[in-house]
Amino acid sequence: MLRGFYTAASGMIAQQRQQEALSNNIANANTPGFKADRAAVRAFPEMLMERMGTKSIPVTRGLNIPANKMIGALNTGVYVQEAVPDYSQGDLKETGLSTDLAIVQDAVPDKNGALFFTVQNENGEARYTRNGNFTVDSAGFLVTNQGYRVLDTAGNPVETGGMEFQVADNGTIELQGRNIPLGIAYARDANQLAKEGNDLFRGEAEAVPAGATFAIHQGALEQSNVDAMQSMTQMMESYRVYETNQRVLKAYDESMGKAVSEIGRIG
Repeated sequence: MLRGFYTAASGMIAQQRQQEALSNNIANANTPGFKADRAAVRAFPEMLMERMGTKSIPVTRGLNIPANKMIGALNTGVYVQEAVPDYSQGDLKETGLSTDLAIVQDAVPDKNGALFFTVQNENGEARYTRNGNFTVDSAGFLVTNQGYRVLDTAGNPVETGGMEFQVADNGTIELQGRNIPLGIAYARDANQLAKEGNDLFRGEAEAVPAGATFAIHQGALEQSNVDAMQSMTQMMESYRVYETNQRVLKAYDESMGKAVSEIGRIG
């Protein structure tokens, strides 16, 4: 009976974490470049149940031999192993602003590969983002809305001097007398990147390899790839599964109460 408590409780905890991931997705449905999280639900290892017993042999000495019987597998609950971002391409939205940039990823050489803009956080460390909602700060540098400076391929902050500049499809910023290649980074396995907040990812990335094709669209933003209607439906399903586990837990609690207060009662 106690095992039933643990199984139902693990189901409730898993659905609660599923709700948290879905709520975060819906809250960021309008955040440019946001990648929806998918909760990976796993089952605990199964246990093989076996009934242990003995069988008497009708001999003078009364010998007993083991007589075990296989019953079957028993599952002990589920858990959310991790939240895995979905790096699929989001739709483009035209804004007409020269500082808005969007990566359109056509093909990459690795199954889980993904391309990102490279920015510099407040500690001077490189971070990656798909949110191209940039602006130009008072010093003339291209920055994110949080003030993180956008980097070029050499790891230096991109200085445009103002809002008037052109960006080629290959990510080169064309200014008067000079060209600055944007620091487009490539993660061979984007699932190994970790979300850090403010639309930033941290982890290992490299220069764009041969075989990766993409285009930078100026005056447009990549929208979030969250499907709000699907997320709402999944949230309702998750809530109903949570309620089901809650009712199971209540039933076990009532049964345990009867076992404690009634079974041992002397009439």
